[in-house]
Amino acid sequence: MKKLALLAFVVAVPALSAQTTLSTDRLARIDRVFQQYVDEDRIGGAVALVLQDGKPVYERAFGWNDKEAGRKMTTDAIFRIASQTKALTSVAILSLMEEGKIGLSDPAARYIPAFAKTTVAAPNGSDAMTTPARRPITIRDLLTHTAGISYGTNPSVAALYEAKGLGPAAGYGWYTADKDEPICDTMTRLASLPFVAQPGEAWVYGYNTDVLGCIAERASGMPLDALIRARITGPLGMKDTQFFLPHAERARLAAVYSSSLSMDGGRISRAPDGPRGQGHYVDGPRRSFAGGAGLLSTARDYARFLEMIRNGGALDGVRILSPRTVELMTTNQVGTLHSTTGLGFGLGFETTDHVGANGLDPVGAFGWGGAYGSVYRVDPKARLVLVLMIQMLPNASDIGTRFPTLVYQALQ
Repeated sequence: MKKLALLAFVVAVPALSAQTTLSTDRLARIDRVFQQYVDEDRIGGAVALVLQDGKPVYERAFGWNDKEAGRKMTTDAIFRIASQTKALTSVAILSLMEEGKIGLSDPAARYIPAFAKTTVAAPNGSDAMTTPARRPITIRDLLTHTAGISYGTNPSVAALYEAKGLGPAAGYGWYTADKDEPICDTMTRLASLPFVAQPGEAWVYGYNTDVLGCIAERASGMPLDALIRARITGPLGMKDTQFFLPHAERARLAAVYSSSLSMDGGRISRAPDGPRGQGHYVDGPRRSFAGGAGLLSTARDYARFLEMIRNGGALDGVRILSPRTVELMTTNQVGTLHSTTGLGFGLGFETTDHVGANGLDPVGAFGWGGAYGSVYRVDPKARLVLVLMIQMLPNASDIGTRFPTLVYQALQ
């Protein structure tokens, strides 16, 4: 009898999980916390959105789109999403893989010949000794950030990168929206610089997905903006996701604010113009389509993209990727290279592999964020998509870690 009772319990768990809902009363805690952060000048403004089963169960705008101009935040505000761009570029690459135009084991040099002979800067006292890479960098290396390619701000290589317009010369390293050249020109120049780890031996966050953006252009014969529009944002109806903003939409672009631990009380101030602040997303050259950090989007648009991923690669009758490819993207592919505490990395997403590794995330959740403070999570078990958009650079606010917790505590 005890064995039968245990079996009944095990079978019942999935059924109970499938009925998981969110408490409206407990979700209201998000309102109080975000309003407090706005009132205390710890953030300028924010949009928070939660989908369950693809439907909005929470959507609020807080604070200011542009405080100095007197414009309040709205839920359709447009944000610089920085590294959240990586997920879309990864999807574009994998869609080309599904067509047989790209293979995960392909060397990057097949598409960018300058990557045929790359080098690695190994620390040697106060200097860096450059040695040849032991093997070619592959597309899989780039998707998993195991190619050894940083953003060029490491002390051992920073001066070399700055001399070629990268690293410290590119905002905080990742910024290229002010460059009056195609991304493939920039990535060809990158290939002449030393990287910071041997391919496959370390998880190094950097220009990997920008390299993939160039590869996607070469493999498809299309500029990256057109490719993403044709394969992802167009079919999904993501009309507000693009690399540069039409001048007529300028007022919808949220202003960037700065916060740092050294500032008095952590209060915000308006970020300056230029690469380390407001950027060139309206008045720039409009030539660099950076697959690693270049896109603008809204909370609703980005949540729609994530819902497609959560739904196995399809949404509203439109299939973007196969379910097998989505499973590959959202499963840890790097072992413990990214983390030894239960976080992994797939082909474009950070994965939660152990309970407690990332707040209240369950095993199987995945997500990432952007340099301006935006964050997102996908929780397949609870059928949730979480998107938080803010615009802070640099960002010392902890609101990005609090938001998922405020959502998860509302589960019932």
